Amino acid sequence: MLLQLAAERIAPHLPEAGVEIAEWLEYPPKPEMGDVSLPCFVLAKRLKRSPQSIAAETAGKLNEADGGIRAEAAGGYLNLRFEPSVWSARLLRRIADDKFGQPDWGKGRTVVIDMSSPNIAKPFGVGHLRSTVIGNALGNLYRAAGYRVIRVNHLGDWGTQFGKLIAAYKRWGNDEALAAEPIRESLRLYVKFHDESERSPKLADEGREWFRRLEAGDDEARRLWDTFVRASMKEFDRVYERLGIRFDHVLGESFYNDKIGAVVERLAEQSLLEESDGAQVVRLAEEGLPPCLILKSDGATIYPARDLATAIYRKETMGADMLLYVVGAEQTLHFKQVFAVLARMGCTWSEACRHVPFGLMRMNGKKMSTRRGQVVFLEEVLDEAVARAERMIADKNPELPNRKEVAEVIGVGAVVFGDLKHRRMLEIDFNLDEAISFDGETGPYLQYTFARASSLLRKGRDDVPDRADNIDGVHLSSPEAWMCVKMLCGYEEALAEALRDDEPSVMARYLLDLAKAFNRFYHAERIVADSRSERRAKLTLVSLAARKLQSGMALLGLRTPERM
Repeated sequence: MLLQLAAERIAPHLPEAGVEIAEWLEYPPKPEMGDVSLPCFVLAKRLKRSPQSIAAETAGKLNEADGGIRAEAAGGYLNLRFEPSVWSARLLRRIADDKFGQPDWGKGRTVVIDMSSPNIAKPFGVGHLRSTVIGNALGNLYRAAGYRVIRVNHLGDWGTQFGKLIAAYKRWGNDEALAAEPIRESLRLYVKFHDESERSPKLADEGREWFRRLEAGDDEARRLWDTFVRASMKEFDRVYERLGIRFDHVLGESFYNDKIGAVVERLAEQSLLEESDGAQVVRLAEEGLPPCLILKSDGATIYPARDLATAIYRKETMGADMLLYVVGAEQTLHFKQVFAVLARMGCTWSEACRHVPFGLMRMNGKKMSTRRGQVVFLEEVLDEAVARAERMIADKNPELPNRKEVAEVIGVGAVVFGDLKHRRMLEIDFNLDEAISFDGETGPYLQYTFARASSLLRKGRDDVPDRADNIDGVHLSSPEAWMCVKMLCGYEEALAEALRDDEPSVMARYLLDLAKAFNRFYHAERIVADSRSERRAKLTLVSLAARKLQSGMALLGLRTPERM
């Protein structure tokens, strides 16, 4: 907001610039340098003048106009300072408007987000957290920007791994163990199959045969497959419930089985399929990519063919204008191939398909592997986070009436934010001790800041204006109050940047900066002051800070208890 306001003031004095001034504006690295800065170096060549002269002349014109903004030239920079006593109240009125933070940038457009996508009969491990919470946050961010959002959980419920699992079950499994602990028993069988197959290669053939029977509709294979699917979904849904995540569609890979044939026919009709060692591929040399395998030598389909059918279904049936795939970075080549094949098929909308990759998550320095049985169950991590949160609440506020409910909110939020505060392409070494702390850059820190603001609002509830009208900005002139106002102004900019880069961590970092600014204001000022005019102004700032902290955390999937 400040950048746009500054641009509106500067533009009339630089009509010959021929550019959108807002594009060049930036925030100075230190508050004492001003509130907004225009580097005039970018304009010097265009205007055929030195940056110093552009800055000095424009500063003079702005100061003549006044308007509560002072300008100064510093070398080739034009620095602007907004007068807090004039602008604080004006800015808070804009921030209080219901439309602020709810832009309509995506009005009339639909985005389909492929997210979470755990594998049936395998644990919902910590490694699945990233796709789940990044995808959920992106869905919330796009919806806040006016898009119609469709969240799809693309379950891994098909493939040769099910043949292996069935083969293992027929050899070493039993119904009682599977019914008692379906995921742990499935994991035990899966790990045992891989251990045994290293000593007995014939087991791999047995697994392939069972998958062939599954694809052919064999009753026993289908019965066991269906058992694995139903048991897994029961486990998964419990985790999603705790994370507060809902899907518009839960569709496994098997859903697209009857749609793959049409894709293969279309590729053949367009002469895109070529034989390679008995398999059928689409060559992508012109795109600088290796061939994309569509049919194996035995005629069986493979997941690129399934993903082609999936993309076409999401475009034609779900009405997607954009397709996002929140999938690990190790699948980058796969998605490049799939999108390239779609383009070869004449699907011009393939340009609207985006892979949103993310880095690996480790747990205390260890990489997780389902095949080796090295899995940390996400639900166990959530349980431990909640238990620690409850112990901390017991120490700090033993009289809190709904301690268990608040501990659940804090513990789960700590795990979610512990992921989302990192840029998604970074590898994360998740540390629960750090994530659950009430100090530092954590979810509990944000939630505690919101609870602190809520406490102030309860104390002064009769003095909070509904629309931030008729408040005196002179009471918000301190450096701490003004910094908090400026941070609130940046909410929409953070939303825009997060969407531009498909990067929820931008909103996470913004919320941390807002919380820090609010806490400095809280410690520096007497907020529930004796003067009603001062009290109303300061509580208005508290109210709007709380509102933006709450809405920003909701975008990331964190809930906000009012008491902690």
